[in-house]
Amino acid sequence: MNINATLFGELIVVLALFMAVICYYLGKRKTETPFLVSLIGFFTAIIPPIALIYLIVLVFKRDLSTTQSNG
Repeated sequence: MNINATLFGELIVVLALFMAVICYYLGKRKTETPFLVSLIGFFTAIIPPIALIYLIVLVFKRDLSTTQSNG
C-alpha cells in the first residue's frame, strides 16, 4: 500500500488543527494558560500517539475552581 507524501502531510495538518482546537477548549476549562496548551497540542500532532496521550491527560485533569470575589 502506497501513501502519498502530500496526503500524509495534509492529514497531519488537519490533525494538528483539530488538536489545537480541542486542546484550547480543554485548556480554558482546566488550566490558566489555554493558548500554551493549544500550542503544545498543535505540535504534538506531528506524532499522533503522543497527541493522544496529551489529550487523555487533559481530559482527566481536574477543572479549575471558579472563585468569585465580592467586589
